[in-house]
Amino acid sequence: MLTLKTEDLSAVQLQNYLQYAIAPRPICFASTIDAEGNVNLSPFSFFNMFSTKPPICVFSPARRVRDNTTKHTLENVLQVKECVINIVNYEMVQQMSLASTEYAKGINEFEKAGFTMLKSELVTPPRVAEAPVQFECLVNQVIQLGDSHGAGNLILAEIKLIHISEAILNSEGKIDQQKIDLVARLGGDWYCRVTADNLFKVAKPLAKLGIGVDALPKSVRFSKVLTGNDLGMLGNVELLPTDDEVDLIASNPEVKEVLDATIGDITNRERELHELARDYLSKGNVELALKVVLL
Repeated sequence: MLTLKTEDLSAVQLQNYLQYAIAPRPICFASTIDAEGNVNLSPFSFFNMFSTKPPICVFSPARRVRDNTTKHTLENVLQVKECVINIVNYEMVQQMSLASTEYAKGINEFEKAGFTMLKSELVTPPRVAEAPVQFECLVNQVIQLGDSHGAGNLILAEIKLIHISEAILNSEGKIDQQKIDLVARLGGDWYCRVTADNLFKVAKPLAKLGIGVDALPKSVRFSKVLTGNDLGMLGNVELLPTDDEVDLIASNPEVKEVLDATIGDITNRERELHELARDYLSKGNVELALKVVLL
C-alpha cells in the first residue's frame, strides 16, 4: 500500500489524490451577487448538508491551487450574505461545466452558459430555472481555513426556501431518486450519473441491535465465497435462528439438491451452500440465507 505524508506533497499533488479518492461529491451550483449587483454563477464540489434543523449546507470556494487567488463567489458572499444553491442534474451538466470558466468579474455566467435567471423570492441572487431543486439561503458564517494555495473557505448557508420541480416528485409528493437524475463530481474531468440502473438500497441497521459479524460461526466469517457485504447483511439480523428453524430449511428444494449432491463431501457442500446463500442475499432474502449458511 502506498503511504504518503501530506506535508511532502505539493498542493497540486494533494488535490489530485484527494479529489480522486473522496468521490463522488455532490455539486453546489451557487449563484451569488456583489454589492454592485453583479451576478455570479459557479459550481463547487466541496459541498454537502451538515444539519437538518436548522437546515445548513456547507460549500467551499477554495483558493486557486494555481495562483492562490480567491474566487468571485467568496468575494460576493462576504459582501452580500446570500446565495442560491442550485442542484445539478444530467440535463444541465455541460452548461454547468461551462459556467465554471474563469470569466472576468462582472461577466454573467447565466448568460455565458445559457441558463435562465429566475427571480428568487427571499434572497437577491437569482435561481437557475433549469435546476430541479433550488435552495434560497442566507450565509450565516464564512470560515477561512488558511491563506495558502488550495485553502478552503467554508460557507455556512442556511436554507430558507426550497423550490422543487414537480417533474421529479413521486405520487406521495417526495423526491423520486430515480427521476432527479443527479450527477456528481469525481477526480479530474470525471463525473458520474445517478441512474436507475446503478441505484441500490442498503437496509438501515435495525432499531434493535444486530447480532454483528462476530456472532456468526467461524466457517461463515472466513468463508471463501461470502463477501464483506454479504457478512454485513447477515450480521444485521436481530437474532440467530433456532436449531429447529435451521434444520427445517434442509427440506427447501434448492437446499436439498445441494445436500443430496454433496453427501460425504464437506468442503464442496459448504462452498455450494454459501454460493446458494449469496444468491438469496442478492435477492434480499437475508433470513433464508442465514439459515442456509448455518446448516
